[in-house]
Amino acid sequence: MQFLDDSLLPENQQPLVIQVAPYGPEFLPGDSDDIPVTMDEQIQKAVDCYNAGATVLHVHCREADGHGSKRLSLFNEMLARLREAVPHMLLQVGGSISFAPEDEGGDAKWLSDDTRHMLAELTPTPDQVTIAINTNQMNVCELMSADDVAGTSLALPAYQAAYSEMTIPSGPAFVAEHLRRLQAAGIQPHFMLGDVGQLETVERLIRRGVYTGPLVLNHVMIGGGADGPNPFNLMEFVRRTPPGAVLTIEGLMRTVAPLGAMAIAMGLHVRCGIEDNLWGKKGERLTSVQQVEQMVRIARELHREVATGAQAKAIYRIGEHYGSADETLAQLGLAPNRAAGVRGMPLRLAA
Repeated sequence: MQFLDDSLLPENQQPLVIQVAPYGPEFLPGDSDDIPVTMDEQIQKAVDCYNAGATVLHVHCREADGHGSKRLSLFNEMLARLREAVPHMLLQVGGSISFAPEDEGGDAKWLSDDTRHMLAELTPTPDQVTIAINTNQMNVCELMSADDVAGTSLALPAYQAAYSEMTIPSGPAFVAEHLRRLQAAGIQPHFMLGDVGQLETVERLIRRGVYTGPLVLNHVMIGGGADGPNPFNLMEFVRRTPPGAVLTIEGLMRTVAPLGAMAIAMGLHVRCGIEDNLWGKKGERLTSVQQVEQMVRIARELHREVATGAQAKAIYRIGEHYGSADETLAQLGLAPNRAAGVRGMPLRLAA
């Protein structure tokens, strides 16, 4: 991304888009008073988060027993009710569907390629489905301290072992087919990237025409196979992100707020909610709504506008599609592909 001398002035920044992840499939209902279980509770949680200032909802859903649901029919039911309850909120379905173990001692794992491909068939259609790039470790416990998981199921050895060994299955064949199906269905892929290497893979997919469309992504700074919450990691990822992309910063537990504050100051976007974090200051629980309110307060202190639903849709470029790799590269502000016979670095032509 590029910064000018006046890029930190709020009047030159996009309104802040707040993603909220209030469903937390890795936690069990007894882990927090803020975990919605019934369908009515899950819908009301979305309404409350929207009213607090969030405009993008990261969607997972739960069965009646509180476990993360793997039934696409339940996702369809939830999406239909969400469209009625929060019509101006962008609905972003988590691409794992649910990685939660079936019971204590079970494995934490993403569902099969074929099952995840069926997310392109959800009805009503979500605005986005998240997609991870490159098969990778996803040890969500690596950065969690004993204080972070105190009083939750993640403090139990069996659950810690399961989540420590979790991997993301996202090889080249899956990614290419998943992107094809999502684009055919009119669903925008939201790229969840843990490091610059994964960002480079996405650029190659764009240059080869595998993906043609807006580049909307999260820098997932949760460690355990992804970047940790080191400001140098953040700044290098920001530096390498194309200027026409939309970048959201995602942290883990009590790093969510400081990373969010840096993102807000730089004109980037934020994610919060109990899927990522249970805490305010040390030892003090925060609900998803309170975390959204915290991001809104930080933005207001810096005089940065918080996006409405319509503004979030425009910033994310929902509904935009590009016809070729060349058009996508130009929209993102990247250098064009090398034409035959061109030596040296191909330069983007001035508009």
